[in-house]
Amino acid sequence: MNEAPTTPDVPTPPSLLARRFRGYLPVVVDVETGGFDWNRHALLEIAAVPLDVDADGRLVLGETASAHLVPAPGTEIDPKSLEVTGIDLDHPFRLAKPERDALSHVFAPVRNAIRKHGCQRAILVGHNAHFDLNFLNAAVARSGHKRNPFHPFSVFDTVTLAGVAYGQTVLARAVQAAGFEWNAADAHSAVYDAEQTARLFCTIVNAWPAPLQPAPPAIPV
Repeated sequence: MNEAPTTPDVPTPPSLLARRFRGYLPVVVDVETGGFDWNRHALLEIAAVPLDVDADGRLVLGETASAHLVPAPGTEIDPKSLEVTGIDLDHPFRLAKPERDALSHVFAPVRNAIRKHGCQRAILVGHNAHFDLNFLNAAVARSGHKRNPFHPFSVFDTVTLAGVAYGQTVLARAVQAAGFEWNAADAHSAVYDAEQTARLFCTIVNAWPAPLQPAPPAIPV
């Protein structure tokens, strides 16, 4: 029996979001870790918030993806870091995943958002963004993950953006300056910090006029 013809994949046309950021999809990421050395300390939590646009072309938060991680073999945990984050590695509801599985769980919706907006790849947005990117890159290298959707070194950093926009560089103060509440009891959770950082980034970008886009090339008749 003859097989039905397959439909070739047709690239999604670049969206407003893709055009705004040169083909990159901003994805806000926060990590919670077992210390400050990404080559030595464990990655314990990760959350990613792909950004979207509303009907008025304003940046809004997409759906958050997150995972708790089992400390990778050979990595270390500084007990002082657990005091700051409040992470209980033995909590029965932590439902931690091995590092590679956790990355796959978070990367899949990011890749879906990239396709939705016709972007080339994701660019990490974070508060002190290279800290998050370095831990992410170390986990990718350690686990041998082959489908990392993020640019390997470029970022948008809300420390710099908030410093310019509000004269604040501490996340809690910058979020409050942007008009949002800050709950210290929820801080140092990857999901809470990522979503608050995403609100901060969207507020700053939405207040800044989008650059004029060149007209698309004429189609030959």
